[in-house]
Amino acid sequence: MLKVLEAQKELEKGACLCPGLWEQHSKSVAHNAMLIAEQTKTMDKEQAYVMGLMHDIGRREGIKGIQHIFDGYNYMMRIGQEELAHICLTHSFPIKDANTYIGKYDCTAEQKKFLENFLSNKVYSDYDRLIQLCDAISLPNGACIMEKRLIDVALRHGLPDFTIDKWKAFMMLKKHFDELCTCNIYTLLPNVLENSSVNLI
Repeated sequence: MLKVLEAQKELEKGACLCPGLWEQHSKSVAHNAMLIAEQTKTMDKEQAYVMGLMHDIGRREGIKGIQHIFDGYNYMMRIGQEELAHICLTHSFPIKDANTYIGKYDCTAEQKKFLENFLSNKVYSDYDRLIQLCDAISLPNGACIMEKRLIDVALRHGLPDFTIDKWKAFMMLKKHFDELCTCNIYTLLPNVLENSSVNLI
């Protein structure tokens, strides 16, 4: 596993290659994941932080749809970071189904088949679940309530048939971490009230 400073440098390098809000979003995911992990009795906050920083590292390769998860996986594997490579693949799939990505399928048929096999055999850890959750509640400037972010995504990408099932999966993730933290996780996170009261349009 990369150390925090190493992960920060990787994110900085990636942002130089392809500047964009994904850098701030990744930092937000990392910070929120750290705060939640710190409140549990079983998770390591630095590991959660590094995973949050690296979950979208495939964005370093350019503006892409689902291809960014493969770019991230391949890059992390190339530098010997298998655990982080797995996070690059799992962060978009609270439902273990390769057909539930919201966005453009700009990958090859072989890549999609690889993803299908990977997800079907992958046993999610609480770190996989935590990054999925934080990806769903993290704006570039902090956290927001999940419902706002889900609606924002729906306004941009539409409502595929699997939308309700995916929303339910995200809500179950929140419930899981509320229970692990013995509190409402929103009370742990920065800017929830401010970000959630801003109009979507």
